[in-house]
Amino acid sequence: MVLMPRESAKLIARLAKNVFIEEEGIKSLACEVLEGLKDRTISINNFSQSDLHPNSGHPKAIDWIFVLDTLNFCFWSSNNDNKWKVNGHTGYFALCAAIKRAVDEGVPIIDPNYFANINKNDLGRILRGDSGSETIPLLDERVQNLQQVGKILVEKYNSTFVECVKAAQYSAEKLLKLIINEFECYRDEADFYGHRVSFYKRAQILIGDIWSCYKGKDLGEFNDIDVITMFADYRVPQVLMHFGALRYSNPLLKHHSVMLTY
Repeated sequence: MVLMPRESAKLIARLAKNVFIEEEGIKSLACEVLEGLKDRTISINNFSQSDLHPNSGHPKAIDWIFVLDTLNFCFWSSNNDNKWKVNGHTGYFALCAAIKRAVDEGVPIIDPNYFANINKNDLGRILRGDSGSETIPLLDERVQNLQQVGKILVEKYNSTFVECVKAAQYSAEKLLKLIINEFECYRDEADFYGHRVSFYKRAQILIGDIWSCYKGKDLGEFNDIDVITMFADYRVPQVLMHFGALRYSNPLLKHHSVMLTY
């Protein structure tokens, strides 16, 4: 049996030997979040504040978001001097800029009938960097992901992720299970002390992005959106450490410091 992300987090926190949760730090961070909610710096509207994201008025917004989150992983390059940039953006927003550029150029990158058969040369051209010399990391894996999910959408969901959203019947939990059951590349799981645990990072981000894009209405209405947990992004431990919500053991901290020198 695979534990869902919330239950996985509880188990991992209980059994972890090198990372510890600090209650006072959690309270401090919670106060910061509360202030952000009060002054609206943290808001459901934040998603649409970036002109690199599709808005709910776009007829293919759902499929656009699906492509973004299918490709939303690992933007680290082995050489910081040759970092992948698109229109000056790095990381996830470079991906957003590349996909928007392709859409504006008339490339059908958000059509499953196209990306189900996409090849490395075509995706490399779509995700080309500013200088022309740098490439997005793990291009082969991204091609495989798009081919995998595209074929499933074409064969089972009338060539659109909208059908998956409708099949979930306004339930974030049902949509999460549908995503991880249908699309293997979204199924990030691991074995931990004899238990099968899950993170489902991009699957949960996908649901959160749809919810945010539609501001919790229409196709973005989920009556149980609170089942979605914090996404296991690599920046999250940095933030939690900053606020003292997490504490590393000395051996891990030493190892972490060494890793940062590379």
